[in-house]
Amino acid sequence: MHPPILLLISADPHAKPLLEQALDHRHATILAAATTEEGLRLLKDQTNLALVVCDESQGRIASQVILPQARHIAHQLPVIILGTDGSARAAVEALHRGASDYLAQPVTAKDLQTAIYKTHIFETLEPQIRMEQPFAFDQIVGQSPQMKLLKHLATEVAQTDATVLITGESGTGKELFAQGIHASSPRTKGPFVALNCAGIPEHLLESELFGYQRGAFTDAKQTKPGRFQLAEGGTLFLDEIGELSPTAQAKLLRVLENRQVDPLGDTHSIHIDIRVIAATNEDLPAQIKAGRFRLDLYYRLNVYQLRVPPLRERPEDIEPILLSFLEVARREHGSRIKGIAQAALIILQNHDWPGNVRELHNVVEGLTITCKDEMIQPDHLPLSLRGALSNRSNGETQQTSLLALGLSLQETEKKLLQEALQRTGGNISEASRLLKVTRNTLRYRMAKNHI
Repeated sequence: MHPPILLLISADPHAKPLLEQALDHRHATILAAATTEEGLRLLKDQTNLALVVCDESQGRIASQVILPQARHIAHQLPVIILGTDGSARAAVEALHRGASDYLAQPVTAKDLQTAIYKTHIFETLEPQIRMEQPFAFDQIVGQSPQMKLLKHLATEVAQTDATVLITGESGTGKELFAQGIHASSPRTKGPFVALNCAGIPEHLLESELFGYQRGAFTDAKQTKPGRFQLAEGGTLFLDEIGELSPTAQAKLLRVLENRQVDPLGDTHSIHIDIRVIAATNEDLPAQIKAGRFRLDLYYRLNVYQLRVPPLRERPEDIEPILLSFLEVARREHGSRIKGIAQAALIILQNHDWPGNVRELHNVVEGLTITCKDEMIQPDHLPLSLRGALSNRSNGETQQTSLLALGLSLQETEKKLLQEALQRTGGNISEASRLLKVTRNTLRYRMAKNHI
């Protein structure tokens, strides 16, 4: 089976690397067009496209031309719009015109990844990939006592059909454990369907979860199964469950209690046979006390809980994780780095890692570009890491004046945003919490500073 072919229409040179990052090593062929005209030509010439990603940074005319042409060529061809208007009205208009999703820029790889997975273009490939590369908990790098215990507990609960709640900070690898539980369970021959609850607009969540019948609403041209039906016989992974709205929580609770879904426009309920694994980086008991999460839903999800420890609690895992990332970099990108000097490793082990494994991965990716030696030395590491260690030396806290850096207010804000995103591995939610602003405010500030 051939990998899907994706068409990217964008004049932004950073768009293709972002799309590649969003694909997360899944096999796909990317055709890139810098202009709308070139995109139209490829759209007409390629009869087996699986997805179109269209960037509106050069004007909304791009999507206004591409969307109807895509509908004319293949009605089911999904088109993701990367728009410049962050309003809900712009998103609704794009969806009414036939877009499968609308993402307001700036767009992160995680946002784009969620939108791509919603199109289900990899569903026919994933069973084959899973057969060729069976997942095991041993593939999760970590030899610390905490990780050994966690793998043991995950292996045990995998043999049951219990609902599992995986907790832990962003970037710790919660989805890897969810995949491992599925692959080690009696449901391994069934599908593993993942949904990022924070990545679905409220007005689309119900149809995304439960599906809809043809004619259920104006643009429902074809019947579409929801994630619960797609996971039949397998596992449904609900990531960032703490981000669900109260309305969505009530509907999810009803499904978990009755094991039935009601697709929009259908008069009959559909029985489902699935296992549910949920994950969150939120403190759900605190959310319950604040009235933002339902206690009854928490009890339904928290049948068996696994906590993935943050990287700072298991510094002995930093070296093996780093070496595994370096091995991939040597194999896929020809990196010459073979290891890390002890002095540099100590610096990494003393870092707090608010972005956890995802942040460490970003550091390694940067080192594969900047480090020209075979061993990583302290002076190869980012200044933010080296400075953290020097500030901790001798138990003293040293502060560097931002004014001494000679930066303007805008430059200081930009550096602060960049550091927050680097620390959290590009996770918008985590970065906004770190900076104590809302996600919308953070996105606005990123756009203003061209980040």
